[in-house]
Amino acid sequence: MSPQRSNRRQLIEGTLRCLERLPAERITTRAIAEESDANVASIAYHFGSKDDLVTEAVVEGLDRWLEEIANALGDLDGPSPRERLRAAMAVIETTRARHEGLARNFLGALSRAQHSARIQHLLAEGFRRTRPNVAAVLNLGDDQAGEDAAGLVHSLFTGLLFQTLLDPDLAIEGDRMELALTRLRTALPARPEM
Repeated sequence: MSPQRSNRRQLIEGTLRCLERLPAERITTRAIAEESDANVASIAYHFGSKDDLVTEAVVEGLDRWLEEIANALGDLDGPSPRERLRAAMAVIETTRARHEGLARNFLGALSRAQHSARIQHLLAEGFRRTRPNVAAVLNLGDDQAGEDAAGLVHSLFTGLLFQTLLDPDLAIEGDRMELALTRLRTALPARPEM
């Protein structure tokens, strides 16, 4: 029997399906190969390692989640960044449980990045690509300040995401999020323009 042919896209899609339905410890090369209808050797051929493949799939999955949020906000033409952030957080609330496997593997990839320059690079590039996209989704502007604001919003998102993996009661959503952001705005007044 000849080995099954596979490609990068097929492996990423199969890995994304594994991230949705399997706990992290069960995402093995064999499980990915079966889900992708690919041979195990194709993982090393295309990605170098299972961890590199999982990281690429995680980054792609997070990009898709952001796209899902952007699509949900597409009907909100012209609201302020504050209103868009509130709407985005509402979408995150309703989709977070479906993306829990993705979030858990994202946390694992961040941990592995401390020991792998390749994984560190993949994640850093994902963050770099995400900042302008978040800035666009929230109407924060396309300048450096807009991208920096998007970086802060993304940090808020990932920090709360990781906290809710530990305990869903740690979620700060809806009116509580609005009150917390208002408290931050009043506690940290804007610096006067120079």
